Amino acid sequence: MTAVMMVTGDGGPPPTAALVAKFAGGDPADYAIPGTILHLIYGIVAGGVFAVGVPALGLSLGSIGLAVGFGLVYGILLMIGGTMFWMRVVIGMEPDKGMMLMFGTVHVVYGVVLGAFLGAGILG
Repeated sequence: MTAVMMVTGDGGPPPTAALVAKFAGGDPADYAIPGTILHLIYGIVAGGVFAVGVPALGLSLGSIGLAVGFGLVYGILLMIGGTMFWMRVVIGMEPDKGMMLMFGTVHVVYGVVLGAFLGAGILG
């Protein structure tokens, strides 16, 4: 997802760079690489939460169709959590429509691809 975000983004730093800048001080552009690394770490952790959390809820990832469906729902939840909590509350930014579209798209794609990989047995 981080790679897709970098390709489809506006060329500016990721929102996580603004998070780093908020706590370290300075301009988000100064933290593009740490912000990208932080976003990659978030993606790894989020994937682990999905891979462990869905079965822990008693749901099966054994069917690729179900896994993709659960991944779609998870991607939507990540999108909502990212835009409503992380961007607005934690970072204090108000994303424009273009950023929201890109942000939503990459998170939904992430969830679907994650579900597909897990459902096909590629990641777990």
